[in-house]
Amino acid sequence: MKKYLLICLITTVGMFAQKPAKTPNANLETITLGGGCYWCVEAIYENLNGVKSAVSGFSGGTKVNPSYEEVSNGDTGYAEVVQITYDKTVTNLDEILKVFFTVHDPTTLNRQGADSGTQYRSVIFYKNAQEKATAQSIIAALKKVKAYDNPIVTKLEPFTKFYKAEDYHQNYYANNKNQPYCQMVIQPKLEKFEKVFKDRLKKK
Repeated sequence: MKKYLLICLITTVGMFAQKPAKTPNANLETITLGGGCYWCVEAIYENLNGVKSAVSGFSGGTKVNPSYEEVSNGDTGYAEVVQITYDKTVTNLDEILKVFFTVHDPTTLNRQGADSGTQYRSVIFYKNAQEKATAQSIIAALKKVKAYDNPIVTKLEPFTKFYKAEDYHQNYYANNKNQPYCQMVIQPKLEKFEKVFKDRLKKK
């Protein structure tokens, strides 16, 4: 992913009108993304300005209320995902997806680093035609500038259901920064994000 900085140079594909969010605050919207281990994805989006919450969980399968152990077997159809709730007056889906394509490798099929299996697939779960079109436009722009050496294999799948993962998976990086996985896998991704999107970080 040596060309990841090109992502920030892509001309914005434009903001698509979103359907009003079914929440008390009409400015809030959600998108569900899978980019490998959800600990990594969650840690990054928790630091993006405009993101209200990033919740680790599972989408894409059929079993009701799957457990982490079941999904880890790789035969449930579920992907590890993060459901991101964001304020559309502060950020937008275009930026959310540019972060997504910067902090994981969308060219490795069912794999992110040492994590392999369909549960680690690169996937965007879209809720409507506008979200799908935004994702397709971002992918087309990345292909046009040849941002990656290999083809993008990110799947676009219709959103059906999101199941929150067990409590110990939530805020995993924040609660386990000294763990080897956090230091060796999550920290480098977080540092890349902070470098590329330094002007878009939440103020601490």
